[in-house]
Amino acid sequence: MGFFDFLRSPDINEGVKNFSNTEKAVLVDVRTVEEYASGHIPKSRNVPLDNIGRIASAVPDKNTPVFVYCLSGGRSSRATSLIKQMGYTNVTNIGGISAYRGKVER
Repeated sequence: MGFFDFLRSPDINEGVKNFSNTEKAVLVDVRTVEEYASGHIPKSRNVPLDNIGRIASAVPDKNTPVFVYCLSGGRSSRATSLIKQMGYTNVTNIGGISAYRGKVER
């Protein structure tokens, strides 16, 4: 781990791969409902940052691995912190869909 590693953004492509390889994991898109409808990663669930308190309806078990993304990584970073504050034990910010190179659903 280098001194400036904290400045690097998460790699969403690597994050989606890790999500796919993690048993019982949940992929959460924290963008708005409209953004989600315009294109999202397959198997993701939409829990907008403004409604992050409702994460329990999408992920009832606080030990479930949760992978979080947004458009650029800013909202997912904030959401990750909030979800951890709610007692979730395995939450990962995987960055922004703007850098995603895989399939997108509409």
